[in-house]
Amino acid sequence: MTQFDFKSLSDLAGQRLIFGFEGQSLNSELKYLIKEYRVGGIILFRSNIESADQLRRLCMNARKYALDQGLPNLFVAVDQEGGQVARLRKPFTEFPGNPHIKTIDDAREFARITASELSDMGINMNMAPVMDVAPPDVDSIMKDRVFSGGANRVSRLGTAVIQGLQKGGVMAVAKHFPGIGRTLKDSHFFLPELNAELSDLKQTDLVPFEAAKKAQVSGIMLSHILYPKLDPDWQASLSKTIAYDLLRQDMEYQGLVMTDDLDMKAISHDMDTCIHRILIAQIDMALVCHAGPNITEAREAMMRYLEKDGELFESGCACVKRILAAKERFLV
Repeated sequence: MTQFDFKSLSDLAGQRLIFGFEGQSLNSELKYLIKEYRVGGIILFRSNIESADQLRRLCMNARKYALDQGLPNLFVAVDQEGGQVARLRKPFTEFPGNPHIKTIDDAREFARITASELSDMGINMNMAPVMDVAPPDVDSIMKDRVFSGGANRVSRLGTAVIQGLQKGGVMAVAKHFPGIGRTLKDSHFFLPELNAELSDLKQTDLVPFEAAKKAQVSGIMLSHILYPKLDPDWQASLSKTIAYDLLRQDMEYQGLVMTDDLDMKAISHDMDTCIHRILIAQIDMALVCHAGPNITEAREAMMRYLEKDGELFESGCACVKRILAAKERFLV
């Protein structure tokens, strides 16, 4: 990994992308993404998983292929929260989800078993835990995915999961910054708004993310929610004000910052605009989770903007340094 020339344009762009793909093996599509697009990571869904043996072969073969192409080891990510969002089902352990995690011991047990099962498959990144706070008087879209209770309880349980996953060699990604627990609409289908003042967010929604930072969480995922009092023009996943000014500068978070899936309906902008905004906001990694033209458009836009804008190129080098540091720490 130390010999990786991350200043080459293709590699600089590719390492900042996590893509989904179709199939259950190291097929021609996946080889193309790794070899030609130089991707930093892939993300798995249920359609990619048939059995434990098949999944292990897929992950190990993909990671080896990346190394054979002169790339750093590959992020292999999955959403394994438990409950309704769990890509790995039986024979893997099926947990009922965050609302059923009541104690620190519960959180540690979930994290220990999940980390063991994921790492045994060759998966090294879990898009969990959810660190959103859902007030009891709000019919939150997240009510079936959050830890129950207020910000302090979410912080305690969430950091126990973070520490347990990472102790087991799996990177944890806290989501969905700066908090979507009070939203009523699903960003898979709509662009929700949370019209909260920053002072209000600091008292509730941001508390678990501050705790996650102190627990040295590997990554934080940005929401696709619009927060008009913070940025009236751009949702968090495309907002320099939220991703850079608030998270990176004010909160001094030094780990990886990544978008939620740019294929979701909350993103109505074209991929060129999305990538430009991501680069301006110095967001480390962009997720495009489904096979299709958006993958090619994202990579081409990333290449184009890095080539023509010296400032974006330089800040991009800093992003890739963070990515490589995370890979050095967790991917062996």
